[in-house]
Amino acid sequence: MVMRLTFNKKEKLKSQKAIEQLFAEGKSVSAYPLRMVYIKNNDTLKVGVSVSKRHFKKAVDRIRVKRLLREAYRLNKTMLIDNNIDHYTLMILYISKDMPDFQLVDAKMKTLLSKFKDQVVKP
Repeated sequence: MVMRLTFNKKEKLKSQKAIEQLFAEGKSVSAYPLRMVYIKNNDTLKVGVSVSKRHFKKAVDRIRVKRLLREAYRLNKTMLIDNNIDHYTLMILYISKDMPDFQLVDAKMKTLLSKFKDQVVKP
């Protein structure tokens, strides 16, 4: 089966209740400037991205960073799927004040996802 690299509606984290529970009870893993908060769930893999309004005052800048985060996740999510890591709710946060380029975000996303994989996959 060929894995399509998509990030569709079913994968997006939209539930306010799930987001509140995630930040209340979730664990986190970091690969600066990215941080991921995660919690196990009974559903499929759900992912959200967030950029601080405090660091990026202009909406166009926040939206650009979010777009980069989503694209980097979309291209690298096979790391999770290949290891059967589903049933998680993830929130990927960008915690730096500097505007990133795609190479940085992509490299850090790979690091972040492998750290996450190492934490949740028991040897």
